[in-house]
Amino acid sequence: MKTLPESILEHSRQLPEGGMLTPKEFLHLGSRAAVDQAFSRLAKAGKIIRAARGLYVAPTIDRQGVPSMARVVGGLASKTQEMIALDGAGSAKMLGLTNQIPNGYVFLTSGRARNLNVGDVQAEIRHAPRWMLSLGDTTAGAVVRALAWLGEAQVSVAMEKLRKQLTPPDWQALSSARSLLPSWMAVAIGREVV
Repeated sequence: MKTLPESILEHSRQLPEGGMLTPKEFLHLGSRAAVDQAFSRLAKAGKIIRAARGLYVAPTIDRQGVPSMARVVGGLASKTQEMIALDGAGSAKMLGLTNQIPNGYVFLTSGRARNLNVGDVQAEIRHAPRWMLSLGDTTAGAVVRALAWLGEAQVSVAMEKLRKQLTPPDWQALSSARSLLPSWMAVAIGREVV
C-alpha cells in the first residue's frame, strides 16, 4: 500500500504541465492534518510547488522544473471552473493596440482574486465584472478587455486598428455581446459592425 506522499506524487505525475493539486482531493486517504503535512513536506522537498494557499503544481522535467505561468493559470481555471483571461493591458499588447510592456502577469477572473507564485514568477489574478469576461478567452473577449483598459478617449483610434485585423466571426461575437458592455463601447462596436 502506498503512503500518502507517494499517492500525492503519483497523482501529480499524471497531470499535464500546470495541472493543479489541492489537499481536498486526498482527504479520503487521511486526516486533514496528515494531508496538509504531506503537502507541506513535499513542497519543502521541491517535489511539488506551492502556487498559492491550498494550490500546488507539479514541477516539470525541463525548464528548470517550473511550469509556464500560462499553463498554471489554465490549470487553475480548469480546477476551479472559473473563467480566467489576460487583463486589458496584456490584451491590448497582444492585439497591437499598445507598445507598453505589461508589468508582470495579470489575469482577470470570474472567481476570487488571488496571487500565484511559481518559482520566481508571480501572477496577479483579479476579480473582474461579468461583462469583461462575457466573451471568454477569445479574440473578441480580448478586444473587450483591451478597450476597457484603453478607455473611451482612445476607442476610435483602437477601432481603426481593429477594423483591419479582426475577422467577420470576431465582429459577430462582439456585436452579439453589445448589450452586456458599457454604452460607449457598445456604440463604438456598433459603428464598426454596421
